[in-house]
Amino acid sequence: MTDLMTDPEVANTILTASAERRAERRRFIKLASGGVAVAGGLTLLAACGGGDSNPAPSPTPTPSPTPSASSIAAEVDVLNFALQLEYLEAQFYAYAATGAGLPANLLSGTGTQGAVTGGRRVTFTDPVVAAYAREIAADEVAHVTFLRSVLGSSAVAMPAINIDGSASGAFSTAARAAGLIGTGAAFDPYANDENFLLGAFIFEDVGVTAYKGASATLIYTAGYQEVTAGLLAAEAYHAGLIRTTLYQKGLATPSLRTSADAISNARDVLDGVQSSTATPTPTPTPTPSGTPTGFPTGVNNRDDDQGISPTTNAAGQLVSNIVPTDANGIAFSRTVGQVLNIAFLNNAAVTSGGFFPAGVNGNLKTSAASN
Repeated sequence: MTDLMTDPEVANTILTASAERRAERRRFIKLASGGVAVAGGLTLLAACGGGDSNPAPSPTPTPSPTPSASSIAAEVDVLNFALQLEYLEAQFYAYAATGAGLPANLLSGTGTQGAVTGGRRVTFTDPVVAAYAREIAADEVAHVTFLRSVLGSSAVAMPAINIDGSASGAFSTAARAAGLIGTGAAFDPYANDENFLLGAFIFEDVGVTAYKGASATLIYTAGYQEVTAGLLAAEAYHAGLIRTTLYQKGLATPSLRTSADAISNARDVLDGVQSSTATPTPTPTPTPSGTPTGFPTGVNNRDDDQGISPTTNAAGQLVSNIVPTDANGIAFSRTVGQVLNIAFLNNAAVTSGGFFPAGVNGNLKTSAASN
């Protein structure tokens, strides 16, 4: 039987089909971006009596929240915050997949424009992982482009970003805090397929929970909720893909699963999110040397953010944990402050650090006091 994972002809067919699907998605986004204006025009025509002179009675619509200048400004702040997360992900994936970052025309805006530290092309050995990287990179660059077009002149510039794989880089700081490496060691997400997947794992679940948290706040401006829902769905697909690949590769390399679990535990400690239904059971964890300031270790009793290791059900069967959900099968949300706890790699209220060494642009710029 042909091995779909390694056969070059089959892999090329998959990549070609994937490229065609991406092109169709891009065309759809361009068309859909005008959907809000079209819908508004249809609503106006209906209000002016266009169409059937004896229309069937329609139900009384539920009153929409009344927007104010401050509420609309708050929505712009949330979308600008999302844009900066997309800058980070797009730069990481673009460098990993192609060896080059975002073009200069996608970096400008209000606030201080920064540069990217680190980033290089991964020499993938698994053609399927390489294909995944290229697909996600294209999606993340498209997210940046789309959000900038939605925000227009209000879009913030890309802040300084650290995606370096050296011993002093943000990825190494994160890995050290999770106990994966010790003092002076480096975690390089560009070194191989497996490191790339773990580096991607740091970001993806955070993006899903960030968009879920943001979706409830974008209720005034027509189209903003739909934009966020679409971005949330895409990030959820990305997260599921990364989690599934790590889970599968963990069959042969169990350390991939335990490393992902350790990263999940670190995120739990950073953001302070704790399940409201679970009974916390403190579990001692090794305290790595060289842990960055502001990152507590030793005890983790939070489990909203879950790793990928399987569990056992009542029948004694293994159950995977690809989708980290609560008892209702629902993903949890993070606030802006909690997302910045992870981005800054600090569980205190600070304004810079980690992947954003000089902080972020816009009005949402302080992490939560989650310690």
